[in-house]
Amino acid sequence: MSVSRQFAIVTGASSGIGRELAKVCATEGFDLLIAADEPEIERAAEELRALGATVETVQADLATIEGVDRLVETANSIGRPVDALLANAGRGLGHGFLDQDFVQARHVIDTNITGTIYLVHRIGNDMRRRDAGRIMIVGSIAGYVPGSFQAVYSGTKAFLDSFSFALREELRGSRVTVTCLMPGATQTKFHERAGMLDTNVGAAKKASAADVARTGFDAMMRGDSDIVSGFKNRVQSAMAQVIPAGFLARQHRKYAEPGSARS
Repeated sequence: MSVSRQFAIVTGASSGIGRELAKVCATEGFDLLIAADEPEIERAAEELRALGATVETVQADLATIEGVDRLVETANSIGRPVDALLANAGRGLGHGFLDQDFVQARHVIDTNITGTIYLVHRIGNDMRRRDAGRIMIVGSIAGYVPGSFQAVYSGTKAFLDSFSFALREELRGSRVTVTCLMPGATQTKFHERAGMLDTNVGAAKKASAADVARTGFDAMMRGDSDIVSGFKNRVQSAMAQVIPAGFLARQHRKYAEPGSARS
């Protein structure tokens, strides 16, 4: 890896927002260590190398302590300080909570929360020792809303949104920044993987993953605390902070209940 370029870790980089974040990093002067739990990560690496970046890959389940440790060990073996950590890896799951397979529901929690904060703990401690670094945590505007028929997913994003602000405050006075990227519905494989293609939100037009990634990257480089991508999403997130939670849950049902796209 070139010492003239910065070094970033991007998780969940095989597709969607994570892949687009990695592409922005590559074009903006970062070499990369990218991670995901599927073989598609190697194809993503080829695409990124064509953009001029040196890229290493880790295929691991970042819902597990072992998977995160493997990623950190790979980063350590490269022998370069991590200038930016973009913690994007995440899972979604549709349908009513009591109808879900609990193993799948727990995997959402372990991926979105446990794996994310463990990785931030490992890399963040090194950044704090060096008094330098940028952390991006990909939350969601879903964290503002009691997500009926996405209850576990929305709960994990509420955690990440809150955690990001708290960690940023704890690091105030240092040169380590924490930015929370909060997208709305985005054109990725998310809704297909979550089993939500028959819902209104699954069928609706969505934001470009490339646009979301660029918005988030620019906010991270400015050191902003948070960014909601898209004007409509900014309006919705502002309204969600004053509208009663019960009403929001009823409204969310219209978007996420199975079969709602046909009603």
